[in-house]
Amino acid sequence: MAGDVLQDILDIARANGATPEHVRALLTTWLAGGELSLDVRGFPPSKRLIAALPQLRAVFDARARVRTEHPSADGSMRLLIELADGATVESVLLARGGLCISTQVGCAVGCVFCKTGEGGLVRQLSGVEMLAQVALARARADVRRVVLMGMGEPAHNLESVLAALRVLGAEGRLAHKHLVFSTVGDRAAFEALHGHGVRPALALSLHTTKSELRRELLPRAPRIEPRELLELALAYADATTWPLQVQWTLLAGLNDGDDELEALATWLAGRRAMVNFIPWNQVDGMSFARPGEERGREMVRFLRARGVIATLRRSGGQDVEGACGQLRARELPLRRRANAAPQPVEDPRVGARVETRGEISAPRSTT
Repeated sequence: MAGDVLQDILDIARANGATPEHVRALLTTWLAGGELSLDVRGFPPSKRLIAALPQLRAVFDARARVRTEHPSADGSMRLLIELADGATVESVLLARGGLCISTQVGCAVGCVFCKTGEGGLVRQLSGVEMLAQVALARARADVRRVVLMGMGEPAHNLESVLAALRVLGAEGRLAHKHLVFSTVGDRAAFEALHGHGVRPALALSLHTTKSELRRELLPRAPRIEPRELLELALAYADATTWPLQVQWTLLAGLNDGDDELEALATWLAGRRAMVNFIPWNQVDGMSFARPGEERGREMVRFLRARGVIATLRRSGGQDVEGACGQLRARELPLRRRANAAPQPVEDPRVGARVETRGEISAPRSTT
């Protein structure tokens, strides 16, 4: 775990007499985006520990920083986050207290309509690098909901993601239903979520009910039939009582037909689920198009009439070219990618090259 921020914090804090209660206070105040605090009722910190606060702050701050901020007219703000090795990821502050964070630098799934997938997977994020995105965002806004829908596929970085969720649900003081795990679908991820102490809401990136089309759109997603995939996700939603969010990027002429709507209505009517139609964000060099706004409204009306909750999402940050991966893509020509690239190893599960890293562990109480 050498080099991991949380382990550094634990080592420094404990060497200066910190109790588990002090460590939890440090994490809570860091994740709140404010000044670090050791204020714990019944556990007054030593002078030595108080004197170590600047050192502890420096260790936290060294892990990630906001390189650029991109406010949008719709009230969202996209943040380009630079990590300690120079790699960059994106976070998005959303309306009504939401935050979208990244779980990987790049992505191995290779969705053909996504900018992030163009360059493949560079490396995994550690759990602390995910937590740092929350801390940086909360320094700028009130964040009450965190969704793992940024760069990367959370199921391909499962250990780190689950560790981060554990801290967000405890020291981060976020309700489980206000944490959202987004995935293209992975049996191992569903099994792990069922047995995890923090059980987030689930968002499934489905995009189509047609097997062949899904293989074309998501070329390296697990080969699970869309109907079976939905049933696996719905079983988790029933177990947690949090509604399944079915994510559907609208691509004109591809997945906006009445046949798709009919299948969705048949599969989801009366189930614990909602469909989020997301008009595709324009990306330079890609030939896709979004359907007209009226078509999106028609699709929502169709499903609602058949007993399926559906919404048409307004994609945030379009005026700043803020589709996921675009900020990072614009920066890469300015900084040679090789400077930040780690030494990768083969990941046989996803067929991609990734970097392995030490992971965080939440402080444990002695009581």
